[in-house]
Amino acid sequence: MHAHATSLWYRYFFYGWLFRDVCHGPFIERSAAWRHNRAQAHWLPTYMRRWAFIGALLFGVAVACELALSSPTLSAFFYLPGVLTIPFNAVTAVCWAWLSFAAR
Repeated sequence: MHAHATSLWYRYFFYGWLFRDVCHGPFIERSAAWRHNRAQAHWLPTYMRRWAFIGALLFGVAVACELALSSPTLSAFFYLPGVLTIPFNAVTAVCWAWLSFAAR
């Protein structure tokens, strides 16, 4: 796959590129980074919806494999990444709440 296309897929599913580091630099740069991060927080629910959809899709495929094919091994192949979408969304929700509702 082309490097540019890979970068686009990464940015579609992972939001770290939207935010700036608030732990380094002089106070004025950290303050600017904090304001920038707060302004970018409105994108986090979009990422949570994407991951929730992927998780639901993976669970659906896993259930279909388990019921229709009677293959618990194959269904586990889809259950595992489906389950991992839950902590990803939990962490993202905490980040969104912190950035959106923290004292200004």
